Amino acid sequence: MVQQIVFILIAATAIWLFTRNAIRIRRNILLGKDEAYNDQPGLRWKNVLLLAFGQKKMFRNPLVALMHFVIYAGFIIINLEVLEIGLDGIFGTHRLFAGPLGALYGWLINAFELLAVGVLTFCIVFLCRRNILKLRRFISHDLDGWPRSDANYILVTEILLMTLFLTMNASDTLLQARGYGHYGEHLTGDFVFSRLLHPLLSGLSTGALISVERTCWWLHIVGILAFLNYLPYSKHLHILLAFPNAYYSRLAPEGKLKNMPAVQNEVLYAMEPDKAPAAGTDTASPPPGAASAAPPTDRFGAKDVFDLSWRNLLDAYSCTECGRCTAACPANLTGKVLSPRKIMMSTRDRLEEVGRNINVNGAFKDDGKNLLSYISVEELRACTTCNACVEECPVSISPLEIIVEMRRALIMEDSNAPQEWNALFGNVENNFAPWKFSPDDRDKWTAEA
Repeated sequence: MVQQIVFILIAATAIWLFTRNAIRIRRNILLGKDEAYNDQPGLRWKNVLLLAFGQKKMFRNPLVALMHFVIYAGFIIINLEVLEIGLDGIFGTHRLFAGPLGALYGWLINAFELLAVGVLTFCIVFLCRRNILKLRRFISHDLDGWPRSDANYILVTEILLMTLFLTMNASDTLLQARGYGHYGEHLTGDFVFSRLLHPLLSGLSTGALISVERTCWWLHIVGILAFLNYLPYSKHLHILLAFPNAYYSRLAPEGKLKNMPAVQNEVLYAMEPDKAPAAGTDTASPPPGAASAAPPTDRFGAKDVFDLSWRNLLDAYSCTECGRCTAACPANLTGKVLSPRKIMMSTRDRLEEVGRNINVNGAFKDDGKNLLSYISVEELRACTTCNACVEECPVSISPLEIIVEMRRALIMEDSNAPQEWNALFGNVENNFAPWKFSPDDRDKWTAEA
């Protein structure tokens, strides 16, 4: 009874802490501007199946994708076993599902053990890739400090959890064979991989074996609950957010940039003055041929996280920090400071800082900072808007949208642009083309031909 009470208290505390963090993250995401992503639900569910469950983009590198998929499937499927462990902890039972499922139970646990061995093996491989092979995208300065440690902590935790799971099964089946207490109520027989550990444990006394089984049981379930509460502070939050991120995917062609209707209309009025509304009239509804009306805005582009859409902020929390975007970025490959991965990490860092500000003050209190405190002008100007980062991202995150919005704010709010760009802007404004030629002289070349 004491163990049941302790387990219930630990589980309830863990669930409460996770729920509180989930509410906090949701609030932070909704600090962004509203944007509709609820059209074509059929296509959106297809994206969930292909991108989140099927990890479609990962399979551009089949070997790495297979290893990642095994770890991912292990995380999802093996944790179904947590349901049984949780119910056993609450009711004080032993292998609650063994009786109702009969022979199927043995098949399920064998499948779980197969996945557990796969997860354990491939986590070791990924640790080696990160720390021994040192692939370029894993030794980038983007990951200096906590981000690099975070990835290693997760891999080591997965290895420990799988080891505990296998050891728990091995000691449990040995106790079943000895017919000790409630362990003998449901004889499952040996399991395919945990039985390989029997030679290491069979020499232990029954008391020692019970201690091993109980220790592994408690560490396994408490470890999973601790892992659950670690996720909100880790890049591995993408394990959960990959699903909504896939559902709310951008369905427009990847090369299509979002224009600003208010600016489009001003350009239209400059080029076709007859379409401009009369002074003092409502300009909310654009004339025929103009861009659709946009909600009133106090600024152009994005200076801080509040100016980005909630979808951009969901991207920031969903980023896996895998670095595939940066590895494909032509600006980064040519030695420029831009790293799309860092754009997402910096956006998340700023959003977390804003969230802490709200927690302390009840509402956001100006702290004298904005996104440019985290992302430099040099980084923003280095982007070629080629869309390689979006194309490479396994969960279709778009650093490009954030870069474009921040550049708009730099230029249209702060008049912060290189001289070459200012000359181009002036020509477009005065001559309706990037070149310094009067529109009246534009066809003179035909007379010289």
